[in-house]
Amino acid sequence: MSNLANAHLQSDHDVAPLLLSAHVLRNDNEALQAAHALAAVAREHAAKRDQQRKLPWSQLEAFTQSGLGSISVPREFGGPQVSYVTLAEVFAIISAADPALGQIPQNQVGILNLIQSTATHAQKEQLFSSVLQGWRIGNAGPERGSKNTLDLKARITTDGDEVVINGQKFYSTGALFAHWIAVKALNEDGKQVIAFVRRGTPGLRVVDDWSGFGQRTTASGTVLLNDVRVDADLVVDNWRINESPNIQGAVSQLIQAAIDLGIAREAIADTISFVRERSRPWIDAKVERNSDDPYVIADIGKLSIELHAAHALLRKAGRVLDEVSAKPIDAQAAARASIAVAEAKVLSTELSLLASEKLFELAGSRASLAEFNLDRHWRNARVHTLHDPVRWKYHAIGAYRLNGTLPARHSWI
Repeated sequence: MSNLANAHLQSDHDVAPLLLSAHVLRNDNEALQAAHALAAVAREHAAKRDQQRKLPWSQLEAFTQSGLGSISVPREFGGPQVSYVTLAEVFAIISAADPALGQIPQNQVGILNLIQSTATHAQKEQLFSSVLQGWRIGNAGPERGSKNTLDLKARITTDGDEVVINGQKFYSTGALFAHWIAVKALNEDGKQVIAFVRRGTPGLRVVDDWSGFGQRTTASGTVLLNDVRVDADLVVDNWRINESPNIQGAVSQLIQAAIDLGIAREAIADTISFVRERSRPWIDAKVERNSDDPYVIADIGKLSIELHAAHALLRKAGRVLDEVSAKPIDAQAAARASIAVAEAKVLSTELSLLASEKLFELAGSRASLAEFNLDRHWRNARVHTLHDPVRWKYHAIGAYRLNGTLPARHSWI
């Protein structure tokens, strides 16, 4: 890559200190309390971090230390395994304060669910235990220049008790902050596996070359793997996820929708605050305050209704996941989960974009000044919602409702 020379490379002093012991939350209420406490701290300088592209190291350490990183670890392995309703709300709360802080661990949730579905018991014990202790898992799955997002060029080959990995990854959210980097690659049989690579392993480089105009501080850049050697015991056969119906994609999408809902919440809150405290009324309204303009009032009412609707759909999706995961999952149950989450994802996507755009229309030209950095809401919404096209959510929902067609089974539905 031509821009690697100017990018920040991982070195020993970049590695966050490994927590000897993180707090383990006991239940859903504790998880929600921890999320609110973290959000209160993270919100303070979130706008400045975005402006300066300053990575949220201390905030992420606080996230991990609080126990929020392990809230989806199964109870049988010592975790709280909070409900999916609570899991989504935790990410919405944090993402309202700082959506980059919400996105960095989003892949960890999906990977933990994948471990539970496909790893051996010994692998589960090792990986779940490490997360309970404070280890973070970063993503090294997607690649650039491939046919589509499922197409992989990275390869993993067996060499005795070890495997050797070669490849290059991008959109590697969480990798720069991680203690485990989950690398997707094709094995010698052409099947997709995930190798868990420890931070600092020779041949592994994490590059902070993320230049997206939104979600600026997620460090979602490059992972380079040059003859990286890993114990074979740390390779999970995640191809097995396709052997039976599952909710892997629905879980991943639930977190995505929660992040978008958080962005919308904060955009609407900032709109209300700015209209009340800073913006001037339009002359034809003939009112003393912009907050008394009847058209502004009506638009705030519409946004509030849509926010409540998006939150309700997200909670409904979480409840469906809780119900479906409580018993053996068949194809119909998996489809029901995917469609419920898709409906929430449609509304949270469109609302996050609408609310962050309406902010400027209702608050006026002063809201566009760089000192307020309110454009970060739209930038964050626009970039984060590009993970998968919402038009295909409409298609999946319509095909399911109209013709009973079950949705595709992958991480984006």
